[in-house]
Amino acid sequence: MATKHDSNWIVMNKVFIIGLPRTGTTSISVAMLDYGFKVAHTAYTQQAFNLADIVSDAPCFSDYQQLDKLFPDAKFVYLERELSLWIPSMQMLINKMKVELDLKTGTFNPVLKRSFNHTFMLDKTDNPDEPAHLEKCYLDHKQQVLHYFADRDDFIRINISHEESLGQLLTFLGLEVDGSPQFPHLNIGRNVACWEEHKHPNKVNANSIGPLRRKFFDYAAKL
Repeated sequence: MATKHDSNWIVMNKVFIIGLPRTGTTSISVAMLDYGFKVAHTAYTQQAFNLADIVSDAPCFSDYQQLDKLFPDAKFVYLERELSLWIPSMQMLINKMKVELDLKTGTFNPVLKRSFNHTFMLDKTDNPDEPAHLEKCYLDHKQQVLHYFADRDDFIRINISHEESLGQLLTFLGLEVDGSPQFPHLNIGRNVACWEEHKHPNKVNANSIGPLRRKFFDYAAKL
């Protein structure tokens, strides 16, 4: 697919942001909109994946191995964050969302519920916001990602709080770096709705309808 950045045209394959929630998935998604990419922050239909150049958050952080097989030329971006900052932020998010993430009674999209429950074992622990539990989930996920993508050149890990991280990402994506670009810092504190509030023509609806209606990928039924 052709992607425009200033006066330059490049050929881009899919890019999946596979960092966990509260590692900067909204900030990186919003930043990429302004570089000409079509971005889906969460994607729950095949059409959303078809339309987007870049997909972040659920289900990418749980389904990266399946997406790697579906899109063999894709690139993968892992986001890391200091645990001392991530754990309280994730505690807030889990407590805000856990009722609707229930696999049987929750009202969130089934793809989102499956992704969260798979990664954070919400249906298998009485205290999913307990710091030790969340730390284990974070470290297990990181170890699994780094093991899976070991020695691959289609993978990068960044921390968006580091000044050089946006430049590193742009270089990884084959774009020229002008000056010292910085990521916006969004969804700070208890805010979780910056993506919904941000208006941009390149945003892709997570529930986009296409020829297959709102069908997701068949692999999900086997997980």
